[in-house]
Amino acid sequence: MSTTPEPFTTDDYRERMARAARSAAEAGFAGVLVAPGPDMAYLTGYRPPADTERLTLLVIAAGQDPVLVVPTLEAPDAEKAAGAAALTLRDWTDGKDPYAVTAPLLDAAGRFAVSDNAWAMHLLGLQQRLPGTSYVSLTQGLPMLRAVKDQAELARLEAAGAAADATYEEILKVRFAGRKETDVAADLAGLLKQFGHSQVDFTVVGSGPNGANPHHEAGDRVIGRGDMVVLDFGGLKDGYGSDTTRTVHVGEPTEEEQHIHNVVRAAQQAGFDAVRPGAACQDVDRAAREVIASAGYGEHFIHRTGHGIGVTTHEPPYMIEGEEQPLVPGMCFSIEPGIYLPGRFGVRIEDIVTVTENGGRRFNNTPREMAVVE
Repeated sequence: MSTTPEPFTTDDYRERMARAARSAAEAGFAGVLVAPGPDMAYLTGYRPPADTERLTLLVIAAGQDPVLVVPTLEAPDAEKAAGAAALTLRDWTDGKDPYAVTAPLLDAAGRFAVSDNAWAMHLLGLQQRLPGTSYVSLTQGLPMLRAVKDQAELARLEAAGAAADATYEEILKVRFAGRKETDVAADLAGLLKQFGHSQVDFTVVGSGPNGANPHHEAGDRVIGRGDMVVLDFGGLKDGYGSDTTRTVHVGEPTEEEQHIHNVVRAAQQAGFDAVRPGAACQDVDRAAREVIASAGYGEHFIHRTGHGIGVTTHEPPYMIEGEEQPLVPGMCFSIEPGIYLPGRFGVRIEDIVTVTENGGRRFNNTPREMAVVE
């Protein structure tokens, strides 16, 4: 039975913010500006409404205490955040200029790394106050900010992966033939919650020709015998993500279908075998892609091999050609090659993997052979 992990402490959040300040300084930034969303949750434990138009901004810079600028009406909630004791709150009231409150906290000629999801309205407001400042997205400027997980984070990701595995094992017991994709997607969502997920982010059920669309949203197509079905599902458990894909077949597959599935399985294994400290992210992509290209299906592998995962289900690093970031123990990411034949079917196999001192370790361990369902 899964247990709820111990919550992160004020000291955990203090160390994360200190590390962010050091990383920013080492990369030549004056600081980090963090908007509501996954970066703020990771650094402070505070989860304000991400869709609010009121400026909420965490300012982190070397040589000064972190400051969280918040609307006065939201200050009581901010004070309750687990990391609140490690920072200073600076509030502003409706009718006042929030940029006048924030500007004195920033180097007037500084270059800042900013959360990818920061509102343009807020950056433009700061630039109007401080025309000498400039801004770079966190993904571009500090891609490793959340990439390397500590032991507590790894434990959460492992538990999320195990819950997704349990979901897959159970979904194999349901009937596919004669039911809509949305019916199976609802089953997946219910099982993820049954096994401890607080948030379901996606339940891709791509049957027959719909499986050739990697991000197909489950629809009203009725699944039939002879269909290949791509199942890609995940979400958040205890604040950390799961994401796994298996491709099943309704009834016995044809020789061609089995062959293509075998190629994808070999490619996924090749990507996993390429995981080791010091290898580049692109090496994982190259290893998986080479298997598919050698089998003659290179043009039908139409996406990157993987993406990072943590407090969100998609984050840096990315396993794609051109990404030379070295793999470091504690990194966690997907390995998910696929082959997609337009108008016919698709196959994808995905596991979440973490880098260890000796190579890679999977957080998804259900069979990767093609399962036959009814």
